[in-house]
Amino acid sequence: MASRQFVIIGLGNSANFLARHLTSLGHDIMVIDSHPEKIQDIASLVSQAVVADSTRKKQLASIPSLTKADSVIVCIGSNLEASLLTILNLKELGVKHIIAKSSSAEHTSILEKLGVTDIFHPERDAAISLAERLNRPNMVDYLPFMEGYSIVEIVCPQNFVGKTLKDLSLTHKYGVQVIAIRDPQETAPKIGNIADVILQEDDVLFLIGPNDALDKLKA
Repeated sequence: MASRQFVIIGLGNSANFLARHLTSLGHDIMVIDSHPEKIQDIASLVSQAVVADSTRKKQLASIPSLTKADSVIVCIGSNLEASLLTILNLKELGVKHIIAKSSSAEHTSILEKLGVTDIFHPERDAAISLAERLNRPNMVDYLPFMEGYSIVEIVCPQNFVGKTLKDLSLTHKYGVQVIAIRDPQETAPKIGNIADVILQEDDVLFLIGPNDALDKLKA
């Protein structure tokens, strides 16, 4: 995968994890924050680290590579005014793709009115994921797919062990589909022609389907 350029504004916890992981994936990362100590902490781990106040348009305009980035991610959640001023400045500078963190429904509503369509909610999504894992004890992870549907990872239920997906006929019985099987001992999951794979006790199944149908499979 070709390296891409991303700019992350606002160095809270979400931004730090995001910057570190994108860097580990081989991408070119610039971080911007008004606090020098935050910049100093991460400067050695990213391509560029800039001390600047994103609510001041002139300071952002002095960073020429800003408008050349593939995406600019605004990770300012708690300070609503700073978030919105930053978005407005980026739009006026001609940034084409803006991704914004939201901390509330009201924040999201205002971002949408400003024309931001790519919005993420780390606290909400983490809480929902935890709730889903608690609701389905054998579930490893949860990803909302579309309204009323999800993609989940579950540890192979005991009554599935020794059987194949063809034997189980999950689509017919539950309306869900297994899209991959991961053996913890292997580096890559099995995908594609998996109908005849005999399921093992430690296998992790990736399922997609309606939430109410997925609930029927919980342990």
